[in-house]
Amino acid sequence: MKVCVIPARGGSKRIPRKNIKPFCGQPMIAYSIQAALNSACFDAVIVSTDDAEIAEVALQFGAQVPFMRPAELANDYAGTLPVIKHAVDWLAQNNQAADEVCCLYATAPFVQPEMLQKAWQQKQQTNAHYCFSVTAYASPIQRALSIRNDGRVEMFFPDQFNQRSQDLQPAYHDAGQFYWGDAQAWQQQLPLFSAQASAFVLPRHRVQDIDTPEDWLSAELMFQLLQK
Repeated sequence: MKVCVIPARGGSKRIPRKNIKPFCGQPMIAYSIQAALNSACFDAVIVSTDDAEIAEVALQFGAQVPFMRPAELANDYAGTLPVIKHAVDWLAQNNQAADEVCCLYATAPFVQPEMLQKAWQQKQQTNAHYCFSVTAYASPIQRALSIRNDGRVEMFFPDQFNQRSQDLQPAYHDAGQFYWGDAQAWQQQLPLFSAQASAFVLPRHRVQDIDTPEDWLSAELMFQLLQK
């Protein structure tokens, strides 16, 4: 059984009610639910939340909310691994054991159904415990700069100063959208950022962190352009 788990707690601080705030015409979480349902990858699409209003919205858009997340997994310090482990354990204890579980963030309006399909296929082909979304840094990290307390500049990697940008190894970062994983990997809380994972590369125009009001505005502008 393949299951999608969408974590969506109610206590977002920087953007209040972020998971159900209207985004380009519908609640933010609706995009993740729709992408999961339309991918035809899953036997169940579940929202893990501690919030009754989020649960109601999730149900309206076709997700299941078979349990409410405990408070200790819904605070500012609760990480993704224990939240998904809780969902996987709950399913196993209620005769709905999953083999593979995809954690899909509630604030991922750029996710497309085919991304979820192709990432699952890549996970099978690479025989990895996880496959998750990444994107390339826009500039080479080897040429990154820091600003000292006195306002002057230093390179993080000064030995790379004379290297041409095209000769430097590309670097990637977590796109913060979705994470396919073996159910056992989630239960054992194996690390995501390791050789046990395969990276599914997304184009940069499909990636936007949404943690601040400025991020939200950027995401809406990008989304509207992509829709056109």
